[in-house]
Amino acid sequence: MGRTRGTPCWSRRGWRGAYTSLGNYADEEMLKLVKAASISLKVSQDDVLRWFGTKALPLLAAAYPVSLKSFKSTRPFLLTLNDVIHPEVRKIYPGADVPEFEFDTSSEKMLGVVYRSKRRMCALAEGLMKGAAEYFGEEALMKHTKCAQHGDLECRWDVWFKKRTS
Repeated sequence: MGRTRGTPCWSRRGWRGAYTSLGNYADEEMLKLVKAASISLKVSQDDVLRWFGTKALPLLAAAYPVSLKSFKSTRPFLLTLNDVIHPEVRKIYPGADVPEFEFDTSSEKMLGVVYRSKRRMCALAEGLMKGAAEYFGEEALMKHTKCAQHGDLECRWDVWFKKRTS
C-alpha cells in the first residue's frame, strides 16, 4: 500500500485515539503498534521491544522518582521487581498482568535472571534491564541462555553489571 500524504499510518490501519501513560491497554494494541513500528523501521519486533524497554525506565523514573530514589545500582533495583515494583504497578493498574522474575544471587559478580510471562516478551525484559543499567550509570553485559520463544519453559539471562567509564 502506498503512502497517502497527510494521512498518518495509524489512521490508514484503522486505529483511532491516543495512548497515554494513564491508560491500561490490551496486549493486542501494543502488539499492533510493535508490528507497525517494526515494518516502518525495518527492524525485528524484538528490536522494537528491546528499544522500548531501554527507553522506558528513565521515563518511569521521571514520573515516579521516589520509587527509584533509594537505589544506587541496578542489581538491588532488579531484585525488588516482584515484591516492590510490580505491586506498585498493580496499584496504578488494577488487574495488570506483570511478569514473574526469579533471581540467582549466589554470585556477587553475576546475577541470574529468570523471566516468566505468558506474553513471552523477553526482548522487552532485556531492554528494561539494559535501560535500568543505563539509568544507574552502568552497563549490563547479558548472556541469554534460555528462551521461551525458542522452546524453553522460561527465559534466563546471566547478567554482569559494570560501571560506565564515560
